[in-house]
Amino acid sequence: MSNRTAILLITCQDQKGLVARVSGFIHDFGGNILDSDHHTDRETGDFLMRTVFDLEGFQVPAEEIETAFRPIAKVHDMNFQIHISDRKPNVGILVSQYDHCLVDVLQRFRRGELAIEIPVIISNHQTAEWWARAFEIPFQYFPVQPGEKAKQERQVLDSLHSVGVDLVVLARYMQILTETFLQQVGCPVINIHHSFLPAFVGAKPYHQAYDRGVKIIGATAHYATAELDEGPIIEQDVVRVGHRDTVQDLIRKGRDLEVMVFARAIRLHIERRVLVYGRKTVVFD
Repeated sequence: MSNRTAILLITCQDQKGLVARVSGFIHDFGGNILDSDHHTDRETGDFLMRTVFDLEGFQVPAEEIETAFRPIAKVHDMNFQIHISDRKPNVGILVSQYDHCLVDVLQRFRRGELAIEIPVIISNHQTAEWWARAFEIPFQYFPVQPGEKAKQERQVLDSLHSVGVDLVVLARYMQILTETFLQQVGCPVINIHHSFLPAFVGAKPYHQAYDRGVKIIGATAHYATAELDEGPIIEQDVVRVGHRDTVQDLIRKGRDLEVMVFARAIRLHIERRVLVYGRKTVVFD
């Protein structure tokens, strides 16, 4: 058995026989299913499926699997994707002054825990340049000048497009991305928000939580959309806090959550375990 696999992702309306059709396709071309999971949302009728199969002995070349599967997808009105395991996605990182999420991702990348390539780190501050140099990753500094946000976003987009990114991650990038940016970036964008969404959206969520006297704070990783902090949620976690905790205690505890939740979300995405439908996600963990 080889280490080279294909991941088939499917979303469509639920119908009888879908699992059998997918399994039959893989079997008919000599494939061996290594992992498969599916879910049907009974309220919406959405069917979502993730199937991993070995490419050793598979009779269709990897680059032609999409074409071979398309007739089945057409019959069942499926949206589908094929991903081959031996290609590491290019991940562009955007960061501002808080560097804890950035550094955690870089360390996991260096240790081989995240199967990615990082062709560029982009920031509106110069704080993170030291880390980029330390990990020998190109760094781009594009400050946001008053009245020139559109120009700065164009610089960021040009930089991302020049290296061909498959994913953009916002490692505490403290700028609101415009709808134009999200439409033109050409790939998913993952944000880490320092709150357990949908509570305490926007700026200073730990201050908001402290003012409300909450007993639990959290962190949320989600796909960025034009609606601020409203994108489909990938991963979340929480920690208890008490009446003796100050705002700074909440921030310290929250940062520990942020790095873990952010790394989990990136891993889930690059392993193609997340399927989006509407405002929700199915995560095949």
